[in-house]
Amino acid sequence: GDRMWHFAVSVFLVELYGNSLLLTAVYGLVVAGSVLLLGAIIGDWVDKNSRLKVAQTSLVVQNASVILCGIILMIVFWFKTQLLTLYHGWLLTMCYILVITIANIANLASTATAITIQRDWIVVVAGEDRSKLADMNATIRRIDQLTNILAPMAVGQIMTFGSPMIGCGFISGWNLMSMCVEYLLLWKVYQKTPTLAVKSAKVEESELKQLNIKKESDMKPAEGVQLIVEKDVTGFEPQQEKEVSCTARIAEPFITFRDGWVAYYNQPVFLAGMGLAFLYMTVLGFDCITTGYAYTQGLSGSVLSLLMGASAVTGIMGTVAFTWLRHKCGLVRTGLISGIAQFACLVLCAISVFMPGSPLDLTVSPFADISARLFESEPLPTIASPEDKPEMVFATGMPNVLNGSTTPANSDPEMSPEPVPLISVSLLFAGVIAARVGLWSFDLTVTQLLQENVVESERGIINGVQNSMNYLLDLLHFIMVILAPNPEAFGLLVLISVSFVAMGHIMYFRFAQKSLGKQLFVCCTPDPKAVSDSLPPGNTSTV
Repeated sequence: GDRMWHFAVSVFLVELYGNSLLLTAVYGLVVAGSVLLLGAIIGDWVDKNSRLKVAQTSLVVQNASVILCGIILMIVFWFKTQLLTLYHGWLLTMCYILVITIANIANLASTATAITIQRDWIVVVAGEDRSKLADMNATIRRIDQLTNILAPMAVGQIMTFGSPMIGCGFISGWNLMSMCVEYLLLWKVYQKTPTLAVKSAKVEESELKQLNIKKESDMKPAEGVQLIVEKDVTGFEPQQEKEVSCTARIAEPFITFRDGWVAYYNQPVFLAGMGLAFLYMTVLGFDCITTGYAYTQGLSGSVLSLLMGASAVTGIMGTVAFTWLRHKCGLVRTGLISGIAQFACLVLCAISVFMPGSPLDLTVSPFADISARLFESEPLPTIASPEDKPEMVFATGMPNVLNGSTTPANSDPEMSPEPVPLISVSLLFAGVIAARVGLWSFDLTVTQLLQENVVESERGIINGVQNSMNYLLDLLHFIMVILAPNPEAFGLLVLISVSFVAMGHIMYFRFAQKSLGKQLFVCCTPDPKAVSDSLPPGNTSTV
């Protein structure tokens, strides 16, 4: 259900806003900003509460939000014409805001679910066997990529041969059913793994106060002493504690935010995490921006779903490559090899910018669309009826990029030239799809590095900050698209994206060089403990 929604929401927003990328970019901006600000707080909430409570709560909130959002979208699609005329279109604008807000809540709940299941539960279930942990990480990612094949294909076919409104209803109904099934499965896993119930007598209220303490003083005896001292203080001065607690409650989110980022910076795998985060500063992925761009180029929901399915297949190949490379070359070297493979594939995307059929036009200002909306007070775009539009109408008033014409899309079809070649868009998606092999192998590498080198009591907050860092770079790429949403500027965004991917892998190379030194380029099977021993002194995992 989550994958269905992830694929469909970008298409829904493009459809609602007259085939412009602006609304999808605003949605991405809100989502990225929310996780950036709340990632550490969400991770702290995961650390402080029982595993079952966190998993069940986040699951219910996520699915309920998607269901509600789907119902609202159905109403908007059904009464679109009437909503445009009410209160000069302000009611429709409020519907846009409501949809984006609820969808953002669903994404925050999904973030909490991912942290607790993929970063905590799986480590506990795997125990001390790191090979088993790697296999479980790869298996979970394969399941994730398999759903990336099936979910977009199902929704894409429904939207192509049915309507967006039918697609919304299908997604809402599916999430209702899947929520019940997932809830029961979580309960069964929790019952069959007794260690999941053992968590937090030692990670209670004073845990966050320990995050800023230097690693050399991070010892259990010292922690116990501090706990005793705190209990004594509360016993002698109950009134003062109550007075302080009121102020502390207000300051607690800010303190959590600060302490989480400081703890993240002090992690031995900081550069590896930063390298992964820089990969999010890209439009070269199947997110709402690239999906929306392809949609404006005339690709149907059915074609897009097939492309997403192909990318999921290569993603599964990346998980297979991860397990094989880790076994042959070790965990750190796997990340280096995966990064080189990803960057080599993305070179195709950079080449596609200059190939025939590319909408890149440096004579068109990248800011033309946003300036028109802000300063010329253009009305909200509407969706023309099928009999009124023989081909796609672009809300920005730009030339029709489907046939290379410099005349408006609704002009005389006889005056339009022949369609342009598909070389550019083919190379673009070929590079994006092929790069998924290296991308997911690299992602699994950094994920396991975080799992193996972060202590259990900080696992939630560190991964929450990692998500915030990911979304910080994601936020920047949405800002770029908001400033330059017209397809003529998409080629520039592609080149910027390739540059950031290169910088991310350079950071990881620096981490790998610090970790292995001269042994970095010696491709041999290391001792299971070699990776951990070669890292700088710091937090080590309990697995």
